[in-house]
Amino acid sequence: MPSIESNQHLLAAAAAAEDKKAEEIRILALDPSESGLADYFLICNGTNDRQNLAISDEIELRLKREFNLYANSVEGRRQSEWILMDYVDFIIHIFSPEKRAFYGLERLRKSATTLSVEDIDAEIKNQIAATRRSAAKKAPATKSTKAAATPAKKAAKKTAAKSPARKGAKATANAVGKPSKKTASKKVASKKTTK
Repeated sequence: MPSIESNQHLLAAAAAAEDKKAEEIRILALDPSESGLADYFLICNGTNDRQNLAISDEIELRLKREFNLYANSVEGRRQSEWILMDYVDFIIHIFSPEKRAFYGLERLRKSATTLSVEDIDAEIKNQIAATRRSAAKKAPATKSTKAAATPAKKAAKKTAAKSPARKGAKATANAVGKPSKKTASKKVASKKTTK
């Protein structure tokens, strides 16, 4: 299943093609059993070679700017009759009308499902909702565990402060560091009697 990010990238590419007046924009979801190439084909055409180049440039610029995403490879820019842009998860085909009719990628990929931009947008929303639901299921368990651990930690600190070992440690520290008041007064009394 394609990731949320790859679907967002695909939608941005389709929007960029539409902004440059690409015609007959079609998204094909490829059958995973038949294609190890990519998850999607984005197919469109311009009216002439210069428009095909402009569409290609706009897609490349938008994906770089918005997602810092670069094409793995771009082919066919010189002739601009069929520009292929490989973004790993999806491949963009920008045709001239004649080449699109000649090659007929839609006919070759009979097992592929044609999707609209709305279909992909709905899939993204579903994926985000599913991710949030799974995060919500995990979050309360960790919060309750932390809440239960906090009183236990406080009780352990109180017990340690009241423990006899801790009091003995204070008494030892007093005996080593400075004499207590009782021993100091005894020393003073013994000095007076000796004089």
